[in-house]
Amino acid sequence: MDFRHTMKGRRALSTVAITTGLLLTVAGCGGGGSGKSDKGSSSSSSSATKSNGGTTQSKAPESTAAPLAEVKGSGLVLTVTSAKRDGGGFVTVEGTVTNNTSALWVAAEWLGDESELARNGGSIAGASLIDQKGKKKYLILRDTSGRCLCTQFTGGVRQGATADWFAQFPAPPAGTTNVDFQVGSMPPASIQISDGE
Repeated sequence: MDFRHTMKGRRALSTVAITTGLLLTVAGCGGGGSGKSDKGSSSSSSSATKSNGGTTQSKAPESTAAPLAEVKGSGLVLTVTSAKRDGGGFVTVEGTVTNNTSALWVAAEWLGDESELARNGGSIAGASLIDQKGKKKYLILRDTSGRCLCTQFTGGVRQGATADWFAQFPAPPAGTTNVDFQVGSMPPASIQISDGE
């Protein structure tokens, strides 16, 4: 008899403990506060996703950091968004290119004069960093097969579209932070190299 009463008591305590835990969990997830923040955030996010014509499109939050440089030429807009020095002795430069021409852009003029054209077709392989003060030019790194450590624009960039790109270069000396990024017939873009994280 005592055994049954003990088991009933344990079940009752377990039920009370689980119920209390669930109530505390629900109360903790309720958000607390006046509820104004929830309404404000949903109304601001819905107004931020409105576009022309009243249709909604989800949009990823854009970076608020200003680009390092932006140059225009031949119907293209080249933007450099970062240039970071890594511990491995190289610099990674990243950015975007927007095709404002009237046709598909295949980056043919960005290949440069190299023997590995077949391996690097439609890429940013002809880009360079120019250290005006040190009078040196740094070319994009290649792997053992001759492929550039850079973006290949497979299939080209459609009219009006924007594509991301990256390129890796040997790092200039530690004291060199200001260089020019040059590719194809685009004007040089003066950029500042920062230390990577």
